[in-house]
Amino acid sequence: MSQTANDKKPVPVQSGCKKRIALILFAGIVLFSLWPLLDWAIALPEGRKANYVGRQKCAECHKAEMDKWHGSDHDRAMDLATPEFVLGDFDGTQLEHHGVTSKMSRRGDKFFVETEDPDGEMAEFEVKWVFGYQPLQQYLTELERGQIQVLPVTWDTEKEEWFFANPDEPFGVKDPLHWTGSMANWNHMCADCHVTNFDKGYNLKNDSFHSTWSEGDVSCEACHGAGSIHVELAESKSLFWDRRYGYGLAKLKGGKSTGQLESCAPCHARRQHIYPSYHAGEQFYDHFNLSLLHPPLYHHDGQIDDEVYVYGSFQQSLMYRKGVGCTDCHDPHTTRVKYKDNRLCTQCHMPARYDAFVHHRHKEGSEGASCVECHMPEKTYMVVDPRRDHSLRIPRPDLTMKIGSPNACNKCHNKPEETPQWAADKIVEWYGPKRRNDPHYGETLFAARHGAPQARKPLEDLTQSTDVGPIVRATAVSLLTQQYPDGEVSRTMTRALRSPDSLVRAAAVQGLEGLNILNPQSPYSETDKNRVQYLKEFLMPRINDPQRLVRVQAARVATTYPRDIYTDEEWRQVSKVVQEYREGLMITADQFGTHMALGRLDENLGDRLSAIRSYRNAMRLEPAVTGPRSHLAELLSDSDPEEARVLRKKELELLQRDAKLLPQNAGIQYRLGMLNYILGNKEQAGECLINAAGLEPDVPMFQEGLVSWFELKRDWAKAIPAAKRLVNMRPENIRYRQLLHNIQTAAAAELRPIGPQR
Repeated sequence: MSQTANDKKPVPVQSGCKKRIALILFAGIVLFSLWPLLDWAIALPEGRKANYVGRQKCAECHKAEMDKWHGSDHDRAMDLATPEFVLGDFDGTQLEHHGVTSKMSRRGDKFFVETEDPDGEMAEFEVKWVFGYQPLQQYLTELERGQIQVLPVTWDTEKEEWFFANPDEPFGVKDPLHWTGSMANWNHMCADCHVTNFDKGYNLKNDSFHSTWSEGDVSCEACHGAGSIHVELAESKSLFWDRRYGYGLAKLKGGKSTGQLESCAPCHARRQHIYPSYHAGEQFYDHFNLSLLHPPLYHHDGQIDDEVYVYGSFQQSLMYRKGVGCTDCHDPHTTRVKYKDNRLCTQCHMPARYDAFVHHRHKEGSEGASCVECHMPEKTYMVVDPRRDHSLRIPRPDLTMKIGSPNACNKCHNKPEETPQWAADKIVEWYGPKRRNDPHYGETLFAARHGAPQARKPLEDLTQSTDVGPIVRATAVSLLTQQYPDGEVSRTMTRALRSPDSLVRAAAVQGLEGLNILNPQSPYSETDKNRVQYLKEFLMPRINDPQRLVRVQAARVATTYPRDIYTDEEWRQVSKVVQEYREGLMITADQFGTHMALGRLDENLGDRLSAIRSYRNAMRLEPAVTGPRSHLAELLSDSDPEEARVLRKKELELLQRDAKLLPQNAGIQYRLGMLNYILGNKEQAGECLINAAGLEPDVPMFQEGLVSWFELKRDWAKAIPAAKRLVNMRPENIRYRQLLHNIQTAAAAELRPIGPQR
């Protein structure tokens, strides 16, 4: 029986809907799956610059960290001078120092110090800010032209009494060390490490400051960087941080400790600015140069002497080489150490081996059993502020006897019979005669500084040693080029120029300057040209070094070579980096040393007028400092000989003043001798040159001055032995050998009998 149309089964209407629903669900799943990918792919545009948002914005999400930070050394780095923050006694107290009596007073909520003003008269100054809070507090006032100066009186917060942080007697109100001078100028000396987002705002034309900062104290963004991008990302609906900017702050966590160390180092290092506008997270050596292990900053073995602020000493340590970072020992927000006892070290070092009598050989719980007392001895700065040496070294009383460096043992054991020899004998008795780091690099550096010929090979080895930190290797390179100049680029120097350590490469580049004895503005022979061409081949690769410190040093050295040894393309590269060097110098345009450096640079470039202007600026900024007048006089000696003579006579007065203040300073004696000679005061010149060579007999420059003086006097009996000594000090120096030959020839000619000989 056939079916009719009405007998057919109807098609369910739901099937079409189900297909559509399935497609929609599938598309939704795909879109939902793609959303994270799209969310990750969408990024903030390149070149976005972060702005400072302030600590209160940070505290909205990071309350726990903010609570820790409150009351820390960073929090109290600088505050307004209000009753809440002023700790000193300003109720009519006074303090006398080298004939000046300073008086402290208070009127309402304002605080004042009456003391010697820049003209030597007594005047009253209002305290505008307080500076630190333990173990001492200093006070800031504002002078004319925006200068913020550290007042001379300091409050000891533990003894609760006034004292002078600089106990030395100044030589007058024009002394840079006087409280109104450049060395007590907050804008230059202190500000960028005591406030956040500092801009010096210096105007060279009228010698004034318009300094600004976003927050007093070392606030969140001083360490983590400007926070606006981070806040924008945190408040967005994104699942991820930005693929281009990360979480929008400096990367201080995870991986190597380098990022964290280089974020702390700008304020916790003895360093010099080389480029402006440093922001947290940027590479240290793109903005700063670290001071090397030279006296008077460090002892011969690298222990701290002057204030060096941790990073340079820490670079010497095994901890640094093993990747230990600041926050392994310090809480980053309270700034305090994690433990005040030996647990600080036994986080990594086995207590059973190291926190035991068999190791420290002292009574348990005593000062001698403390890890830090033996391995991180303190030195007190600013009269009351003890700071620990972070080189974490093994106590070496034997080095005290060999090279005069201090040792941790005799800081406590100081009875007459407890000599360094006694301490060294005890260490041999306990641990045997051999130390892990024998011979200590301090012995090598000490011998090299004194020109010992046998120190050269150990010094060369030290430049490549992986058993010391990069600052030790860089110091070794620096000494090698100063004390043992080859006249050629040695294999050791070649390796140093290619070192993975920026500090080592920079030291090697500076050494290339010492190998060049030509004035870039003077005529030179074909032989001379071949020599500087040879040196240039080593220098030019460093002009394009990825680290700014290295390339700006290379560009500066390049200007000391004659211009015509470079191709146009090479000179274009040099000129580009020279501009970076100039920009870096202008960070400290308020300092006379900057204008001395600019003057020398412009002299090298043949820009005489700019050099003259720079030396005049240096004189204007520091009228009482020696140096600028001599350079300016040299430039003016042909065009204006009378002004040149006036400048030299004034320089002579200043050097005589310095020689009275520092009679044992060989460098001052040498400069005084050379200037006396130029002015025609030959007997005085000779006396000073003899003094310089006597004070530091191992310095070739001073010995050469002595040789030249005896040669001038035609005193061959003294000139020849002195010249031989000079050659023995530097047997590889061609110029010294030629000097000896000339003197011997002149002496022979003068002493040869005249007339017929039988």
